[in-house]
Amino acid sequence: MTYGDSGDDGPSRNEGREAAREKAKALRDQHRKKDRRGRALLQGGLIVVVVAIVAGIALVVSQGIRPPSPGPMNMQSDGIKIGQKLAAVTTPALKPGETPSPSKKDKKDVIAIQVYLDYQCPVCKSFEKSNASQIATWVQSGAATVEIHPISLLDRFSGANKYSTRSANAAACVANYSPNSYFDFSALLFESQPAENSDGLSDDQIIALVKKTKISNLSAVESCITGQSFKSWVNAASSRATTGPITGTDVAKITSTPTVIINGVRYTGSLNDARAFAAAILTASGDTFIQDSTSTPTPTPTPTP
Repeated sequence: MTYGDSGDDGPSRNEGREAAREKAKALRDQHRKKDRRGRALLQGGLIVVVVAIVAGIALVVSQGIRPPSPGPMNMQSDGIKIGQKLAAVTTPALKPGETPSPSKKDKKDVIAIQVYLDYQCPVCKSFEKSNASQIATWVQSGAATVEIHPISLLDRFSGANKYSTRSANAAACVANYSPNSYFDFSALLFESQPAENSDGLSDDQIIALVKKTKISNLSAVESCITGQSFKSWVNAASSRATTGPITGTDVAKITSTPTVIINGVRYTGSLNDARAFAAAILTASGDTFIQDSTSTPTPTPTPTP
């Protein structure tokens, strides 16, 4: 019997091991590729989620925080100055970030009255009720000017409705589009002043008050009120007033409303006594207002019943 080769043509043991190694390597490479694809997809998904979150936050922020916008026309001093025949003094709009310019002084025999007020403020309403009639008489005749500065200090008394800011914005809208209606509109806001800790007047109710005045550009005023076009200006003007100083006066800053200033000096008398206020006007005028004056009428008190 002869022993020799088996005649088997299959792979040798070494070749089998080599093939197994190659197969294992191929499987490992395949798994690595799958892992890389999975990580890429995961990272891509995370990026999409992060972008979506950032976009959502940006949307919320953009809706809640408005960029600075120009102030209303005719309020370059952060207030509207009203003179003879209750006509407003026209001025350009205050640009974003621009410092307010004090109103130009009238001739020395004209008394300058400034009032910083909040349309949600009950004491402001009391001052208005007691003194608006005689102030209107002095201003119409040319004996005085009144400069009204609406600010927002009392939003907390109208909940989420923020009536203090919204009413000041509405006043700015009227100043911008129908300045000669401002004095009457301001008076109507006080007549319709909502109770503290209420929701305040709605936009429609404010617009109804606007319509009671001899308004011009009604559609523009309505859009301005509903869109709160001057909200950022109200916030900025309120901040400027409460940090001060009040240029051209002895007032360092506004700490309460109403703050009434006569010829640059803060009025410290009774706010609801028309005679006391008229006496302060006469004192501030010195020899300006005399009984027989023909150039400038003498202010006399006209107390509200």
